[in-house]
Amino acid sequence: MTTGSNEPKSRYLQYLEIVTGSLEEKRRYRQYKTRIKQLPENYRTAVEALERYLMHFGPADGAGAMAMYEDLADLFEQGAADGTPIRDLFGRNPVEFVEAFMANYPLGQYRTRERNRFTSAIERAAGEEDRRV
Repeated sequence: MTTGSNEPKSRYLQYLEIVTGSLEEKRRYRQYKTRIKQLPENYRTAVEALERYLMHFGPADGAGAMAMYEDLADLFEQGAADGTPIRDLFGRNPVEFVEAFMANYPLGQYRTRERNRFTSAIERAAGEEDRRV
């Protein structure tokens, strides 16, 4: 049912992807989930908690989200292989970690830009723009 990367998609596959979303992204997500299932239990628990957070606050598009999830799997696979403690991966503030992690991806950069724009607008409205260093 899949086509090679150089073959044009059939009309059926084009229609199917309009209705269901990218089949390639679905394949990548299944591969990611398989990788996560192979992690030791404590790493898997941490990744699943992080994944829940990202589902609510992370990038919503398929390609951006999948790149982030794949990098997340790489990070935790490497951490498990090296025996790095969970707290060493996250640091003392898990939310700070995940926000910094998301900022490295296109929609994360958008959010950072918008937060900065919002903060600047409030500073201007409060007459504080000259106080910034």
